[in-house]
Amino acid sequence: MIRVFLFVIAAGLLLMAVGVVMLGAFPPAPHPHAVEKVVPNDRFSTH
Repeated sequence: MIRVFLFVIAAGLLLMAVGVVMLGAFPPAPHPHAVEKVVPNDRFSTH
């Protein structure tokens, strides 16, 4: 019973290590964001 538990833990750690290596070798592309232009608003200025 303990041998099966250790095998499951070892398999999970191995899968996590493979996932980290794959993300390090092939990082996901950043999501493109639209550029929002900010227009100065003189109507609400306090000076």
